Amino acid sequence: MSDEQNIKLAVDAVVFGYMEGELYLLLIKRKYGYNKDSWALPGGFVENGETLEQAVKRELIEETGVKANYLEQLYTFGEVERDHRRRVVSVAYIGLVNPQLFELEADTDASEAQWFLIRELPSLAFDHDHIAQSGLKRLRAKLSYEPIGFELLNSKFPFSDLEQLYQGILGKHIDRRNFRKKLLSFGFIEETEEYATHSGSGRPGKLFEFNEQKYSELKANGIHFEIKLA
Repeated sequence: MSDEQNIKLAVDAVVFGYMEGELYLLLIKRKYGYNKDSWALPGGFVENGETLEQAVKRELIEETGVKANYLEQLYTFGEVERDHRRRVVSVAYIGLVNPQLFELEADTDASEAQWFLIRELPSLAFDHDHIAQSGLKRLRAKLSYEPIGFELLNSKFPFSDLEQLYQGILGKHIDRRNFRKKLLSFGFIEETEEYATHSGSGRPGKLFEFNEQKYSELKANGIHFEIKLA
């Protein structure tokens, strides 16, 4: 049995953003190679001396100009024929960002970076369609047991924005009254004294904010966060 291997290690980023009630995915247009001008997930090969997380953060900044504070390892994709060039094993990550905080700037292997509506994605290079759908499935499942959606909102938000966020990610309506009652019961979403900018009739509602420190304390004390969304 030969000890020789000819395998490359790569990282890919499935980065979601949320704007105006819709969920988006960050994609880049490839600048070089067989899949030139094809849309793909941001990513690339891991360099000697860097960790997987360092690699995915570097690739994101280089190819899109985006810095994701929330990154979570998704899955390792290692099908033998997933890359026509050579054997490549990719470790994929999920990222969550507020698109309004960044100006996209493509560089290195990317000629363009763009946000795409999750329901209007183009065909992607390699096996990135499969990776993207795996990321979406993980995101939807995770909403029910961890409050991860706040990375996609402004630091202070109307509660209706949080409701729309969940509905936008899940692609279905939720019971708004029960959703609000349940989330507020945990105590880590706090009402502020500020009001939302309001252009319609009626009194504008107050803004809320996520208290990450309080959530961390509750989690350390064994809080069981679970939201039934169906």
